[in-house]
Amino acid sequence: MKIAPNRRYMFSLESVAMTDIVLNMFIFFFISFSLIYTFSPTKAKHIKVNLPAAKHVMNPGSSGGYVTIVLSGEGPLYLQGEVVTTQELEGRLSVMRQDDPGLTVVVQIDRLVPFKNVVRVLDVLNGLGIERLRIAAQQEK
Repeated sequence: MKIAPNRRYMFSLESVAMTDIVLNMFIFFFISFSLIYTFSPTKAKHIKVNLPAAKHVMNPGSSGGYVTIVLSGEGPLYLQGEVVTTQELEGRLSVMRQDDPGLTVVVQIDRLVPFKNVVRVLDVLNGLGIERLRIAAQQEK
């Protein structure tokens, strides 16, 4: 008479290992995508701009609020740190101007920006009737 051995397999250990692998992959991709999103140039709060030098540098002004427009050398146009198109710039500035008629606009222009891009922004400001305009510069040494 042949006695069958009592074989029991440990399926629970295999499922624990598979769960561990899946969770590690989840953590890896979660961290990777969050880093990609965090360090994306379009989401950066600090925009690097090489401003031209000038002898007489003024502060933006104390009357009313001021809005910052940045034309970076890399191409995008920023309004208050957010990437916008020229049409979005015009729409948002018109709303801001209705809220504050004495709005001051500070334009930071990188040295590498083509002049046609500067003219587009100045045209938008002129079309909206914004008279208080400051062009940012760094102090000449």
